[in-house]
This record gives sequence, C-alpha cells and structure tokens, in this order.
Amino acid sequence: MKNTEILQTPTLLLDVNQMDKNIAEVMQFAKEHHVNYRPHIKTHKSVEIAKRQLEAGAVGITVATVGEAEVMVNGGINNILIAFPISSENKLERILTLMEQATIIVAVDSVEQATLLNNFFKQHKQTLNVWIKINSGLDRCGVEPTDEVAQLAQHINQLECLLLDGIFTHAGQSYTATSDEMLEQIAYEEAEAILTSAAICADVGIHITHKSIGSTPTFKQAGKVAGITEIRPGNAAFYDMVQVSLNVASVEQCALSVVTSVASVKNNRAIIDAGSKTLALDKGAHGNESIMGHGYIVEHPQLTIERLSEEHGVITGAGVEHLKINERLTIIPNHACTVANLFTHYTVHENGEVVAKWPVDARGKLS
Repeated sequence: MKNTEILQTPTLLLDVNQMDKNIAEVMQFAKEHHVNYRPHIKTHKSVEIAKRQLEAGAVGITVATVGEAEVMVNGGINNILIAFPISSENKLERILTLMEQATIIVAVDSVEQATLLNNFFKQHKQTLNVWIKINSGLDRCGVEPTDEVAQLAQHINQLECLLLDGIFTHAGQSYTATSDEMLEQIAYEEAEAILTSAAICADVGIHITHKSIGSTPTFKQAGKVAGITEIRPGNAAFYDMVQVSLNVASVEQCALSVVTSVASVKNNRAIIDAGSKTLALDKGAHGNESIMGHGYIVEHPQLTIERLSEEHGVITGAGVEHLKINERLTIIPNHACTVANLFTHYTVHENGEVVAKWPVDARGKLS
C-alpha cells in the first residue's frame, strides 16, 4: 500500500518530481531564449519551493504583498520584486527593514505614488529600486504604453531616492482566451506593450534595463520576443485545470492535487469531504469560467464536482452511484494558487510515498 492511501482527508498532495520537472522546463525555456526567470511565489507561498526555483537558476522572486516578502526574506531569499504599487507609510517601514537584508524592488504606477515613495525614503536617506507597471490589456494597475509611461519615468528620474531600472506587466487577460490564436495574440500584445514602453522611455533619454513579462499562459510566447529580458510565471510550478483548459499544460503535468474521501452515496450523487474551504470556488479567472465543475477527478474523469458548500463537495454524473463510502479520490484543483493558500502544509510525495511535509509559509499574508 502506498502511504498516501492512509492519509487523513482532505490532504494537499504535492508531487515533487513533477514540480521539479515543471520548474526545469521553465528554466530551460529561459536559457534557450536568454531571459531571466523571476517566478511569482503567490502560487505556492513556500520558502522551500522558492529556494528550489532559485537553485534551478531563477534570479530572484516576485511576490504580491509585503507580508509575502517578509516571509521569503526571513527564509533567506534576497532579491524580490513586490508586484503591487505600495505607498502606505506602515508598509514602507516594513520594506525599509527588509532592505537591510535583501534587494527589494517596488512597483510604481503613478506620479503621486512615486512622490510618496521618494519622500519616505529621503527621510531615511535610502534609495529604493522601482519598476514601472505597464497595463498591457488587463486594465488593472499600470500606466499605458504611451506618453504616460514617459511622463512617469521622467518624474521618477528626477527624484533623488528612487532608482528606475525596469518595467513589467502581467497579461492576466490571457485567462479569457478562447483559442490558441487568441492566446498568442495576447502574448504578442503583452511583449509589445513592454517593448513600446521601453522605446518611449529611450526617446526621452531613460534607459530601461529590465523588461519583464508575466502570466503562465503567455510566457512561452511573450518570453521569446526579442528584447524581453525576464519572465515571471507563477502557476507553472504546479499547473492546474485552468491551465489545462487553456491548452497550456496537460493533466499529467499538474503537480498539485487534493486527496479526499467519499462520505455518502445517494441515488444521483456522492458527497466528499472536500468543499469550498478545500477546493475554493474558482471556475476560471478574470471573468471567464473556462472549466466544468470544481476540480478534475483523476480516478473518475467522467464525474463532475457539481457544487460545493464549506465542507461538502457534491459529485454527479453517470456511474456516481457505484462510488463507495471511504473511497479515496484524487482531485486536481481548478486554481492551484487559491487552494494552496487554504492549507497549512504540503504533503510531499514521490510515486505515492510521502517524503516530507512543507509548510505553506506565506499562507494568509495578505498585507
């Protein structure tokens, strides 16, 4: 008996061999196309996994929050992009502390924010590295790849305590793609937004060294466009059913899963002990529901996890009545990032044999 079969359920399983293959594949792409690899760790929130990515060749990491950055710096990681426009003084105090141990880069997307950053770090006689966030179509944060980026770059350039040496974007709208052709077009537009922005900055005498793109669905297209210097895929360490639905990965490449147990079987449904507090409620991203159900059942792909309450998952489909109470099911989540954040640790396995437990170190670090 493989010892994953005796785990209490629900349990978050991580196939470490598959994860390492996924990381190696991204790194191989980076080497072939002469770009740096700076993975976003909001997917896994794990110091151990971040260190594996660095050991594979990543130049640093990307985080979403100051809290995530604190966890990673405390874990010994010393080059971090905070991909969110920070401006509140209490968070800047925390960044100042982190700068004693690590290189910290902060996203900037407005003149007002840049001024606030400069005023704070001027008081403390420190210089902060900043990268301008570019809007490449997601319409979230970011300046437009027009004269707007030049105006912000020129403003930053005259501030004595900010050092601008990079621009970056995230084409999250790639998750709404309904065809391979649409996905490729979004990736091309992502790269073009960065290259156009860099050229606009060059026209006003500002050289941009780092030209970074993100998004797991687009990095293999946008990352090979000449002039791009960095990729920041996060989900590519694990993959999930959203990526499978976009033809970005196969089911076999998904390294993260949840093992759950059948608790009850009725005439037209079965109940598992994995609900919304285990599998989350994502069925797509950025407004597009790209998949059916709330996860992929490895042992019974014809069945559907039709609905979730907090502790209950309801499975329907032809043959559901043949499931047995206490039968183990392996679920590949729709969205690995949100599912990982629901657990305290990964149960790490190799071919079904548990080899370690790794904490989800930055779980819940939202500020």
